[in-house]
Amino acid sequence: MIIQIRVDDRLIHGQIAVVWSKQFNTTHMVVANDKAAKNEVQQMTLKMATPNGIKVLIRSVDASIKVFNNPKSKEVKMFVLVDSVQDALKIARNCKVESINVANVGRFDTSPDKVKLNSDVGCNKAELEALKEVAKLDMETIHWVIPSQPKMSVKKLPENA
Repeated sequence: MIIQIRVDDRLIHGQIAVVWSKQFNTTHMVVANDKAAKNEVQQMTLKMATPNGIKVLIRSVDASIKVFNNPKSKEVKMFVLVDSVQDALKIARNCKVESINVANVGRFDTSPDKVKLNSDVGCNKAELEALKEVAKLDMETIHWVIPSQPKMSVKKLPENA
């Protein structure tokens, strides 16, 4: 069961390891990212950033969808990390998801058509279209950087475009 997909272009980092793993009381994280799935150095880095007691699986987006839809995964609370809104949308369209959190996006995107929606979210044209589709999903779709801050509906982000 996917308790949340977090869109964060850094994937696993200190805030994820220290704050979010405790917020969801999960023992399983999945990094659904095509580049990381092919890059052994990045995989080692992500695993080093994962706290003790948390199992991390690093797979391509398509391979992750197969994992999420496996009946064995139904009882496992999984916190999923992706680095693009498009990947979150693809997973949500193919799996049961409780929540999508568009948290930190676009910091490393140098596209000329990138639009900054707020201090944490910047989207190129394709990401912005995916964000608008995420906002239409029948589930919690939020922008929530850290648990001590209030959640904001993803529907409000494109209003800034």
